[in-house]
Amino acid sequence: MELQFQRHRRLRTSANMRALVRENHIRPEDFIYPLFIYEGENIRKEVSSMPGVFQVSMDNLQAEMEDIVAHGIRSVLLFGIPITKDACGTQAFHDHGIVQIATRYIKEHFPEIIIVADTCLCEYTDHGHCGMVEGDKILNDESLDLLVKTAVAQAKAGADIIAPSNMMDGFVAAIRAGLDEAGFTEIPIMSYAVKYASAFYGPFREAAEGAPQFGDRKTYQMDPANRLEAFREAESDVAEGADFLIVKPGMPYLDIVRDVKNNFNLPVVIYNVSGEYAMIKAAAQNGWIDEKNTVMEMLVGMKRAGADLIITYHAKDACRWLKEAE
Repeated sequence: MELQFQRHRRLRTSANMRALVRENHIRPEDFIYPLFIYEGENIRKEVSSMPGVFQVSMDNLQAEMEDIVAHGIRSVLLFGIPITKDACGTQAFHDHGIVQIATRYIKEHFPEIIIVADTCLCEYTDHGHCGMVEGDKILNDESLDLLVKTAVAQAKAGADIIAPSNMMDGFVAAIRAGLDEAGFTEIPIMSYAVKYASAFYGPFREAAEGAPQFGDRKTYQMDPANRLEAFREAESDVAEGADFLIVKPGMPYLDIVRDVKNNFNLPVVIYNVSGEYAMIKAAAQNGWIDEKNTVMEMLVGMKRAGADLIITYHAKDACRWLKEAE
């Protein structure tokens, strides 16, 4: 008896055949590389929980940017670590704040690089929260004014994209209005639209030195158990003028990435966060996994889920592996 069945393996017979029918691809231009700029001098400090990721001061920024460009990375996400912090995060919106200084430098020496400025207060406040604080309460509306000032200062310095990560209600509307009023109508907003109160942020808080000094961020970041809430958050940001939508973290929320991609006609960005990076690095250093193949499988999985762009600390390694495969 002749069996009738599909021969799916016909399209897997060789590396070239598999490449011919491959549905999703990773490219260097898909990546946005996070960069931690430390106020001070002679600083190039590796983050202990994130091997290969460094805090760098301005006198080391030239070499860091040359390395980034050499890898083929075209976009960076800037975080600032100031020497002094206060209750309202003054250094976030000061014209001579560390992100503004770094932005001007990069634009002068590497004008082709897209600068995405993280717009938040947590690295700049002495309490480590993303907004103004009164007692143990994080104030929403009072925080919006400071976030607008921060966004405008970053745009004045030359940032190409404003990326507010604070999760205050109305932050996109406020920042869009503030940028427009200041004459920056052409500057897009890459909103951290769907940002969960995740356990995967631990290493980042070491890198950015922005851990909350009391309580947690669960009153303004999202509950990891919720899916429908992501629709509400993204929908409001689209209505308020967002140009990109970020889902953060990455790996545990690929279903949410697909939901956002299916329901909104804006570029979707996934943030492959510090805890995800640290887990892979630790496993690879112990010889438990193949780092290259694991990272590339994860990144292509993020593209398959619907991400157009990927914020990732793996960007340098991934670009090197892509070049080696050419």
